[in-house]
Amino acid sequence: MKTIERVRNSTIGRSFFRTPNRVTERDRAAGHWSNFLLHLYPVKVRKIELTFKYTAFLGVASIALFGSLLVSGIFLMFFYVPSPANAYGDIQAIQTEVIFGQYLRNVHRWSAHLMVLAVAAHMARVFYRGAYKPPKEVNWVIGVVLLVLTLLLSFTGYLLPWDQLAYWAVTVGTAMAAYVPLIGDQVQQLLLGGSTVGSATLLRFYVLHVAVLPVALIAVVTAHIWRWRKDSMLTMDADPGGADA
Repeated sequence: MKTIERVRNSTIGRSFFRTPNRVTERDRAAGHWSNFLLHLYPVKVRKIELTFKYTAFLGVASIALFGSLLVSGIFLMFFYVPSPANAYGDIQAIQTEVIFGQYLRNVHRWSAHLMVLAVAAHMARVFYRGAYKPPKEVNWVIGVVLLVLTLLLSFTGYLLPWDQLAYWAVTVGTAMAAYVPLIGDQVQQLLLGGSTVGSATLLRFYVLHVAVLPVALIAVVTAHIWRWRKDSMLTMDADPGGADA
């Protein structure tokens, strides 16, 4: 610590570190709130909320799996064209001709399956621990939205290989969407882009899978983490045994 202080107090150090030293808790809190990035986080958080015993790291696992999906998905996009004439052949080429193509497609597929399981397990843990109760009920609703987005990502990606299994699975899935009260027909039309599964359906599922849903999920995850960290300050007194971090 003394070395760090000497560096900060040197001429070069003072040119880098413009903020004054924070001595009291009030000073440290003020610096925390004035920082562009740190203001998103609470000044204090219970240590128990950062342990494996408390969370099983299911939220972290879900985000890590989503990161794996982003990286592997971007790689696959270089070799895939969302059209009925090319989709199936592109998938075969990825598996047989592209270097590491089979490996990265398997990473993408298994990350998708595991992400669904991790998000569902995370929500089950929150429910059975009663962590959805006030003052965290809003974040529970945000979590439900994240679960829906995760399932939609899995569903839209199912059609992209354009094989028989994907074709009929999406046919059944979109037919079920037609039974949604009041807006079922509109939802089915929006997904299909016509009366049956075809080129318009494949294009719409591709755009939803690689652009719309990932952007929406990133935005909602950001709000979810922000609310979790902020809400943790409201429950400080609920667990006297949990020290502050």
